[in-house]
Amino acid sequence: MPPGSPAVSVVGFMVACMESCGLFISLEGGDGAGKTTQAQLLAQWFRDQGRDVVVTREPGGTDLGSELRRLVQHGQDMSARTEALLFAADRSHHVSTVIAPALDAGAVVITDRYVDSSIAYQAGGRELLSSEIEELSRWATGGLMPHLTILLDVDAATAAARAGGNPDRLERAGEDFHARVRQVYLARAAADPARWITLSAAASIDSIQGQMRAAVTAHLEGREGTGTL
Repeated sequence: MPPGSPAVSVVGFMVACMESCGLFISLEGGDGAGKTTQAQLLAQWFRDQGRDVVVTREPGGTDLGSELRRLVQHGQDMSARTEALLFAADRSHHVSTVIAPALDAGAVVITDRYVDSSIAYQAGGRELLSSEIEELSRWATGGLMPHLTILLDVDAATAAARAGGNPDRLERAGEDFHARVRQVYLARAAADPARWITLSAAASIDSIQGQMRAAVTAHLEGREGTGTL
């Protein structure tokens, strides 16, 4: 457990579920927010509790997804609608081949990006209609949504400073683009506090992970208390 993190446990939830309840968690946020690192740390915490865990990402959680990721991030320029459709195709395949089977088997699934990324990036960033992107994403996934979404909030300037030396198409979209993406994320989180937890990505890795574990535990205890899964 990271130094200074609260002594949290999900034992009560584990007993109630008898290791048969699938749990779906998505991590969202701008590029450079630290989602990949935090997903791995959270996964190990769940494994220490005795849970099977699948860590995946979008795009790229499957062989097909890896190819679509290459095309979207480093391929030729494409229209905003084409980009949205490619992400939806990846997500549909991802759900049917990775996410849904893992949940059916009772695993914890932690994904680096999911439906909310498309609404933030294609609707917010590319300025397509949010209702159309959400409808497309829900159709592609059969309506499957995470039990919990953790937003690692990072401002556009910080995200740009953290970008690597070979930025992809989305990373090159400009500060205004990423500012719009962030605003959509924050608005969605504020509108649905039952599903979303917002944490500052400016904190240390250990601090973020400690907050994340505490928030996840509180969420799980709430689900146990209401009998919902």
